[in-house]
Amino acid sequence: MSPSALALVGYVAWTLLLAIGIIGYRTGLFLTKKHAANGFDPGGYDVSELSGRICRAHANCYENLPMFAGLVLLAMVTGNGAITDPLARWVLVARVAQSTVHLISTSETAVTIRVTLFMVQVGIMVLWVYQLGMLGFQ
Repeated sequence: MSPSALALVGYVAWTLLLAIGIIGYRTGLFLTKKHAANGFDPGGYDVSELSGRICRAHANCYENLPMFAGLVLLAMVTGNGAITDPLARWVLVARVAQSTVHLISTSETAVTIRVTLFMVQVGIMVLWVYQLGMLGFQ
């Protein structure tokens, strides 16, 4: 499996892991009758700060997955995986690190770290857009 494909699987797996965290947290509250099954706020903050952070970290993943997946898949199907292969794992590392920091804290320092990690991801994807786009002019 190419580095790009492996990073894509990792990104999806991380997004699923966060979803499982939400499901587990809410299922536990429901089974112990601490919360009605139909009473959860989508943002998660009605349960706890941690629940809200898990929901936001999960949302951050699925909000950005289409861009990452689209670029990786475009590179792969056009035979240009060499464009995404070198940096795909770094997008995944930055995404997991960003989510982890989000789960740990919302302090000013943590938010600064999260923004930096997000900028790494966006910067890499902007580079890929440029590189893949320039192929059309060759």
